[in-house]
Amino acid sequence: QVQLVESGGGLVQPGGSLRLSCAASGTIFSIYVMGWYRQAPGKQRELVATITSGGSTKYADSVKGRFTISRDNAKNTVYLQMNSLKPEDTAVYYCNAPRVATLTEVLDAWGQGTLVTVSS
Repeated sequence: QVQLVESGGGLVQPGGSLRLSCAASGTIFSIYVMGWYRQAPGKQRELVATITSGGSTKYADSVKGRFTISRDNAKNTVYLQMNSLKPEDTAVYYCNAPRVATLTEVLDAWGQGTLVTVSS
């Protein structure tokens, strides 16, 4: 089985910073792309950022210039560095690997979610 184990999240003041981590565990052959989603109260889940195994990144316009996604391929871990946080960044953040390949199958794996609250 494949699991995504997240760490980080919590309460931070506006303008502050926070780093989220997500480690994929299990018998994994490859993870081409990993990303972060978030879901704010009363809103649809949205894609925040993605990164490929080669380091290509994409960001939502709302976080571009403030957030940085990175990964450690050897550890199957993805990070989200969040700077200049705003109250509207408040959401449950989910780690996602839409095509994580084991030796026998390809899975759409999700983390359990971690709450980020930006408030003074």
